[in-house]
Amino acid sequence: MSNTPSPEARARYWRKNLCWLGGLLSVWFIVSYGCGILFVDQLDKIRIPGTGFKLGFWFAQQGSIYVFLCLIAIYVLVMNRLDRELLGGEGDDA
Repeated sequence: MSNTPSPEARARYWRKNLCWLGGLLSVWFIVSYGCGILFVDQLDKIRIPGTGFKLGFWFAQQGSIYVFLCLIAIYVLVMNRLDRELLGGEGDDA
């Protein structure tokens, strides 16, 4: 850790981190609570082709989990990019 980031770079990093975190958590809330509970009646009017399952049921049972896993992957990618850009390459390059 020979090149320690400046306090300004760390402040920018955490500001961007919190913005991304807030956005991703908002998407997670809308999908899990909104699509799984609030809008289930409207979504149940749509059936998934080839399965016959109602879309609201699918979101309540599986869809929100898939979206959550995608959000985790997006968060990892974004944080690795932010690490490289703002903190001087402290993140994993994997």
